[in-house]
Amino acid sequence: MTETELTIRDFRPADAEAVTAAHRAGREHLVMSAEALLWMNSRKNPEERFRTFVAELDGRVVGAVRCGLVLGTTTTGVGYANGSVLPGFRRRGAATALLAAAERHLSAHGVAELHTWLDDEPAALAFGAARGYEPGREAHFGGRDLTLPLPQAPVRPAGVELRPATDWADDPRPLFLVEADAIRDEPGEVVMDALDYEEWLRGDWARPDLDLGLTVVAVVDGEPAAFTMAQTDGVDRYWSAFTACRREFRGRGLAKLAKLESLRLAAAAGHRRAYTSNDATNAPMLAVNAWLGYERCAGERKGIKRLG
Repeated sequence: MTETELTIRDFRPADAEAVTAAHRAGREHLVMSAEALLWMNSRKNPEERFRTFVAELDGRVVGAVRCGLVLGTTTTGVGYANGSVLPGFRRRGAATALLAAAERHLSAHGVAELHTWLDDEPAALAFGAARGYEPGREAHFGGRDLTLPLPQAPVRPAGVELRPATDWADDPRPLFLVEADAIRDEPGEVVMDALDYEEWLRGDWARPDLDLGLTVVAVVDGEPAAFTMAQTDGVDRYWSAFTACRREFRGRGLAKLAKLESLRLAAAAGHRRAYTSNDATNAPMLAVNAWLGYERCAGERKGIKRLG
């Protein structure tokens, strides 16, 4: 019998395509490009301690894990580690070794509580439980065929405009203020109460897969009140990255209007599949996505582990 050699090492630019393939294998709802992965590993923010570990089996890249500290919160000592292994190479120790590498790295930088997302299926949940991860929040993925008709747009309230984010390309701070207000109410184990503008510029606005033309902003009397942020794979897949509405403008259907317009623009641009994700407790957004025609296609469960 030939002995399998497993190697865990740092990410290299040449790994981008293989790591992207491992990330998306069996998960049509995860929209990720090699370009975006390269960007993640090239940006520098010492506070995040971001790192990607790669698993090689007999010299072939079969999986990876991306990890770092959670920023944008006054809660300290929380980290994340999310990864995957190609289905044909699972149960050979790669996922365990990747997660252990992430735990060691983050523990050395003060992380006491580590969060990871697990596919909501028995094998993945059992994997997390066996390695000390307690079950946390549940999230739902929705998918939609963009070649099918979209709902008819509701009547737009007086004073409301729908504009592309390209209108704020030179000064996106007004959009940051929308997100900084809305994200405080986002369901999650960590309250995002300290979003930083410069980090938002580096970590969200600068993403190469962010499509400003498909990112739609709802403007009320000249003031950005809501938006839906769109990312794409550069081919034909669309991802609804984040939808935000300032507290004082909620209840007017602005998020629904922005999301519908973004999908309309995506379909017109030739995108064929749209995907989104929501916390299982976020009933208002789940209802909006159901109205838009999204159908649940997968789920995931947060795993939480105390380190040390």
